[in-house]
Amino acid sequence: MNTELLEALNILEKEKSISKDTLLEAIEQSLLQACKNHFGKADNIKVNINHETCDFSVFAEKTVVEEVMDPVTEISLADAKMMNSQYALGDVVNVEVKSKEFGRIATQNAKNVILQKIREEERKVIFNQYYGKERDIVTGIVQRSMGRNYSINLGKADAVLTENEQVKTEVFQPTERIKLYILEVKDTPKGPKILVSRTHPELVKRLFEAEVTEVKDGTVEIKSIAREAGSRTKIAVWSNDPDVDPVGACVGMNGARVNSIVEELRGEKIDIINWSDNPALLIENALSPAKVISVMADPEEKTAMVIVPDFQLSLAIGKEGQNARLAARLTGFKIDIKSETQAREAGDFQYYENGEESQEYAEEEPAQNYTEEDYAEESEDAAEAYADLEEEMEE
Repeated sequence: MNTELLEALNILEKEKSISKDTLLEAIEQSLLQACKNHFGKADNIKVNINHETCDFSVFAEKTVVEEVMDPVTEISLADAKMMNSQYALGDVVNVEVKSKEFGRIATQNAKNVILQKIREEERKVIFNQYYGKERDIVTGIVQRSMGRNYSINLGKADAVLTENEQVKTEVFQPTERIKLYILEVKDTPKGPKILVSRTHPELVKRLFEAEVTEVKDGTVEIKSIAREAGSRTKIAVWSNDPDVDPVGACVGMNGARVNSIVEELRGEKIDIINWSDNPALLIENALSPAKVISVMADPEEKTAMVIVPDFQLSLAIGKEGQNARLAARLTGFKIDIKSETQAREAGDFQYYENGEESQEYAEEEPAQNYTEEDYAEESEDAAEAYADLEEEMEE
């Protein structure tokens, strides 16, 4: 038994995940290459390797002739009879080749063949490992900055976090651990090239799948995500179990679940809303935390007009239009937001007459209707909430 070779192959198989059979094939090829370099040809060379004991033998098939013209492929009858007296002219004799007799160059070439095969197999194993994680999240350790990009160590391979996939407000220090979304894995001659992202909306989805059991097992579905990385994300969730509140499941006890995700995203705000097949209800939910008087949605044109109380207009639009922009991405509708006064002046507020809903609007299944009495009851609380939010935005 070739104990040293067997131990070496077992170590390589364990550390680099390269099968022992593949390594033995590489050794066989290296021996054939060494014979070719030593003798000038290797067509008649055979290599036998025992995969269990790692014992190997190399021999040349030579034809018995009276006069040897090519010593690589022929052997004299006299020499053959010294090996076995029964050999006759025309017989094929297996002559053992001593690998220790190979020259330095032949040995070095054989070594290079083995090393090249190990590198190729290692690249293939790493590529397959991370290709299977494409469109998923991984934990990486920041190694160093490369200009405006970062080199991230993922364990067995390095990834590149480009400037376009970075959140502008985030700055990383070496040895820092971060979550990343694998965008693409490319196979290159120098090894797999892995591109990762911190801005992709799917990063938020994968974080919720990892943190929220109900999302992972499919009880709660994330139907849609709209994200402005580093600032705010809106997600619409739906429960397949009537006894499970999708928003509550994602928020967690005292906000524990969503807070851990917010912490990972460095303070990025996350709005979680209920998904609805009714476009009007969905749009109303998407514009949260703003209150909505009415929504007129056209599913065919993918447009919607939303009317909000006058004091809620800025809140509905959001800072620099962010709230309305994210709501439009989340729902897939082009949303036109007007205050109650603007709607009345433009003649778009025809479905309210004397504080009562008209038949025309009733047929549109509004998301939610507020009468003047409702405004009076909620105005004080809403005004305070709006003032607090405006103050937070300014900070």
